[in-house]
Order: sequence, then structure tokens, then C-alpha cells
Amino acid sequence: MSGAKGAPLPLLAVAVLGVLVLAGISLLIGVSHVSWEALLAPSENQRAVQVLVISRVPRTLALLLAGMSLAVAGLIMQMLARNRFVEPFTAGTAESASLGLLAVTLLAPGLPILARTAVAACFAMAGTALFLFILRRIPLRSALVVPVVGLVLGAIFDAATTFFAYRFSLLQSLMAWTTGDFSSVLRGRYELLWGAFVLTVIAYVVADRFTVAGMGEAFTTNLGLSHPRIMALGLAIVAMVTAVVVATVGMIPFIGLVVPNVVSLIVGDNARRSIPWVAVLGAGFVLLCDIVGRVVRQPYEIPVGTVAGVVGSLLFLHLLLRRDDRVG
Repeated sequence: MSGAKGAPLPLLAVAVLGVLVLAGISLLIGVSHVSWEALLAPSENQRAVQVLVISRVPRTLALLLAGMSLAVAGLIMQMLARNRFVEPFTAGTAESASLGLLAVTLLAPGLPILARTAVAACFAMAGTALFLFILRRIPLRSALVVPVVGLVLGAIFDAATTFFAYRFSLLQSLMAWTTGDFSSVLRGRYELLWGAFVLTVIAYVVADRFTVAGMGEAFTTNLGLSHPRIMALGLAIVAMVTAVVVATVGMIPFIGLVVPNVVSLIVGDNARRSIPWVAVLGAGFVLLCDIVGRVVRQPYEIPVGTVAGVVGSLLFLHLLLRRDDRVG
């Protein structure tokens, strides 16, 4: 990994302002007409205020929280795996979380959403640990082998999930977990994502430890830190963030891969400097994908996961073809 570079703070302020502008646009887009004129005169149009409070504001907050938490989770995973081509959706983490949701739906359908998410997080942590275990057991002649291993492992988890979902007539529920869609987000149905925000804050607090862990086990041990404990903390944060997002809005691919790579070109590889940038750009990326999905075929919507998958896959291919020492 390369050394950190300085980035002017005003540039980050501009990025934050851009995200706020996108959030303002997101509040006004939708089937129901909402305008600033109607909001400033609520006595004449109570419906606009109700739509804003019940639907638009929760949806926009969910987009922000999901985007920033997934992007930071991707940064942590890249540091733990010491590879620029991994994230929760190219390492089997999201697919194993989906398998956990299916398991709890079959075995304990009456569990509350918090317990379901906890089970999904355990499955996600186990899947990520298996991914890292496999990486240590195979010769990595190229950095491109790492995402291939993750994609194969994720495909195995996805195949198992699809088989059991088909066997027990739960394919419709499976679609809700595998397609990132914010159209059903309302007040009272997204608040679990604040837990992902708390985990993002924790990641920022211990960011220096992730930076050290990304330099290798021997280097971490020489500094007097416990490499296994840092790895376990990172795995826990990545697994819980992924489980919360998948359980609430479904899978949104490539955010944790593309955003950290872009940020590394701006501020380098120091986690403490990178995390604010990653969080802001991750939120902006998801907001932009959601706006595009809601505008292209009005009044219908294209799920965020679909738009992010198309854009992210193109950027992912660009990173693969780039193959220089920064991302390799």
C-alpha cells in the first residue's frame, strides 16, 4: 500500500456540500408531488408534508446511512485482506448474510428483526472468515486471484440460498434481500441502519489500528498490537454492517470496492484520513444511483442495486484493467 497524501479540507467540504445538494434533490423526487413552495405553505398542502416526513426523509436518511457504512466496510475489508479488489459483495459476505436471513426465516420465523439481523451478522462473519482462511491456504500469484476466490465463494453461498428458497417457496423473500431497493423505506422501517452508522464511527475511532493491520501481521506484532484482535474487530464491523444493510434494504454491490479505490487516489491509504472521504463519497454514490433510478423511467423506479451494479461493474472492470501497483 502506498503512503498517505495530503488532501485539502476545503475539498472535503465541497464533497459534503455536493452530497447535501443530492439529498435535497432526493427529497423532491417521486410519484407524489412535493415542492419547496408546498412545504413552505403546509396549511395549503398537508399531503406534501406527510409524504416528506413519512417517506422522503426516511428514504434519504437510509440512502445516506447505507452508502457511508457500506463504503467504510469495503475499506476495512480491503485493509484486512490487503487487496484493493475485495469488498463485502465480492468476498461472499453479503451472500452469507442472505443465507443467514433465509435460515432464520425457515427455522425461527417469529424472531424480531433485530434477532434476524444478529443471525445474519453471524453468518456474514463466518463467510468472511472462511474467505480469509482460503486466501491464506492458496498461492496468490496475482492480486486478481483474490476477488475471483471471493466471487466463487459468494456464488456457492448464493446457489445454496437459492436452492433452499426454491425448495420452501421463499424466492420472493430472497429477491427482497438480493436487490437493493429503497422504495419500501418508510418511517419506522429503516432505523436499524443507525446501528451501521454507529459501527462506522467506531471504525473511525480505531482507524489507525486498521492501517497498521493492513501492513501485515509481523509489522503489527512488532508495534505491540494484537493482529488477531484487530482482524476480529474488523470482521465484526464488516459483518454487522453488511447484515444490517441486507436485512433492511437488500444488497447494493460495488460501493465498498469503487469508493475506497477512488479515495485512495485523493488521500492515500491512511484509514483515519480516508474514512471521512469514503463515507461522504459512498453516501453520494448511493444517492446519485437512487436519483438516476427514480428519474429514468418515471413514475416507475429502477432499484438502486441495479443501477449501482451497472455503474460499479464498469468501474470495477476499469480497475481490473488498470492493474498498476496502486490497486494491485
